[in-house]
Amino acid sequence: MAWGAGTFCSARSSRIIGAASVVAWVMLIGLVANLAVIAIGPAPGPLGATDIAWMLVAGFGNVVGLLLEYTALRRGKVGIVTPVTSTEGAIAALLAVAAGEALGVAQAGLLALVTLGIVLAGVAPDESTPDQRTSTGFWLAALAAICFGIGTFATGHLSASLPAGWAVLPPRLVGVAILTIPLALTRRLRLARSAVPLVLFTGLAEVLGFVCYAVGARHSVAIAAVLGSQFAVVASAAAYLFVRERLTRLQLAGVVVIVAGVAALAWVTVG
Repeated sequence: MAWGAGTFCSARSSRIIGAASVVAWVMLIGLVANLAVIAIGPAPGPLGATDIAWMLVAGFGNVVGLLLEYTALRRGKVGIVTPVTSTEGAIAALLAVAAGEALGVAQAGLLALVTLGIVLAGVAPDESTPDQRTSTGFWLAALAAICFGIGTFATGHLSASLPAGWAVLPPRLVGVAILTIPLALTRRLRLARSAVPLVLFTGLAEVLGFVCYAVGARHSVAIAAVLGSQFAVVASAAAYLFVRERLTRLQLAGVVVIVAGVAALAWVTVG
């Protein structure tokens, strides 16, 4: 719910101030919220070189993924971009399986079904709104899903040895260091009055979503990642309800297959 609502808000703010500025503000707001979570939580043990390496992977994976996703949301529809990026859960689950978690035949088949949905959603022509550049948005979303999948897996890995607040800190630190500060110093950090509540909500929602995910990942990275990837349902529903976003029949078929595949994969994984 947190990630889905945040994604919908970021789609609106990205079209107002641009993807880079949105990520920069979201990371800064998220860092403040994250530090508050750390302040009231337990302290971590000594950090080793392996922990720091995983933190860098988690940080850069999430930040680069957000940049790609928000750029995709500027160019394409929420109902196309979010189902594609939601496959991050499947990617993270596969990485978890490679690291030792079990994956059954049914789960593997459902991952193939999700892939089919991605193809349908991506190749479908969008004649009603050619200015949306759906194909570009699709490929950006696909790259974002890969980055998110790697970052999500790394965060899940960290959650096993670090308190939740510390496990979700890396993206905020990396984002502020490589985006917020440089954009502010070069006076390219944009903010419009209409975007303020949107970036504020997104920053808080990102942290809330990651804290919930980190806690869940302590039990199973694959389960938490797949369940969290259903943010696409929330974001797509919000886009339909609030901005009346429309999809072609083939695009809708692809989205339905993705959402159904992700939901079924979650059910099979939990079961």
